Amino acid sequence: MERVIFNEDHHAFRASAKEYCDRSLVPRMEQFLDEKTIDRAAWLEAGKQGFLGLDVPEEYGGSSVGDYRFNAVFAEEVSKVSASLSSCFGIHYDCAAPYFVDLGTEEQKQRWLPKFCSGEYVAAIGMTEPSGGSDLAALKTTAKKADGGWVLNGSKTFITNGDMADLVIVAARTDPSKGAKGITLFVVEEGMGGFARGRKLDKVGQTESGTSELFFEDLFVPDGNVLGELDRGFIHMMERLAQERIGAAVSNIAHATQILAETIEYVKQRKAFGQAVGSFQYNKFLVAELVTKAEVTQAYVDNAIVAHDEDRLSAVDAAKVKWWSAHVQNEILDACVQLHGGYGYMNEYRVARAWRDARVTKIWAGSNEIMKELIGRDLGL
Repeated sequence: MERVIFNEDHHAFRASAKEYCDRSLVPRMEQFLDEKTIDRAAWLEAGKQGFLGLDVPEEYGGSSVGDYRFNAVFAEEVSKVSASLSSCFGIHYDCAAPYFVDLGTEEQKQRWLPKFCSGEYVAAIGMTEPSGGSDLAALKTTAKKADGGWVLNGSKTFITNGDMADLVIVAARTDPSKGAKGITLFVVEEGMGGFARGRKLDKVGQTESGTSELFFEDLFVPDGNVLGELDRGFIHMMERLAQERIGAAVSNIAHATQILAETIEYVKQRKAFGQAVGSFQYNKFLVAELVTKAEVTQAYVDNAIVAHDEDRLSAVDAAKVKWWSAHVQNEILDACVQLHGGYGYMNEYRVARAWRDARVTKIWAGSNEIMKELIGRDLGL
């Protein structure tokens, strides 16, 4: 079905995004996989093309388009190349940007945002800890007041872009007596004494994303690096989770739809018992179901994109679209592996890597179980 939420400006922007992906990402995928990271050149080129500052005002080096559909278009085009690359760029331009733009002081914006937009600085968000994932209110990293700043101690794990981030938004407990109301956000910068990166984590999928542990040992962070209001960090995070979750949904269905299209071409060409495997009735019916499910989900995600652009996407609706898109993506890609037969289990085939890459989407940005808990509570259950 034709998608109706985009206009000519979005289509022109999509063409530019696709050109960037074809020129700067696709030819270097094997390099990214081998090195388990995206090199800085790819970030700098993305910055040069204006893809990293979509939510940043022009005076700080961005384009301030004021239209979330542009964010969605870039996420879709990168997701067609790799779900992993989409997560890395998404954390930077789609998740971290609103924190800096909405919560930063004038001095902080001038200090960080120009290089954030150019790709000279790469951003990460340090929320998840070894002792807990989705339960952000239970974090154990602490920040104690000192003369002219704060001293951080603790660790984070599963941090996308953690291997190379120049700016890390870190959630730390500043008042243990207040529970969730005693958390503050800090910006930790590369080179600060007491800030160390752990190993690149050996993940099942998303090999090309540099996911790392981060450690803070008596790390002094000046008052000028407090982001937002003191002790309101948990609220700041909750207010911005909807954008993270709609961004995840956009990537989920774009990734699944691309691999499904490639699988359809494969089953048209692959022969068994003298005929294309796609012509067998079971496979034909299965593909028909997958295409329909993908289009229905795309319509749902598109509706959420528009709602978010118009500031109407509630936290509960963001939870719905996040868990459903992750569920459908995994269902589609599992079927695509099956349709490839034994070749679907070979890493040299994109479908195998895509299948592995997708599994984490039912866990991150709030696990699907937590999403259903939020929806259930909203229903009064």
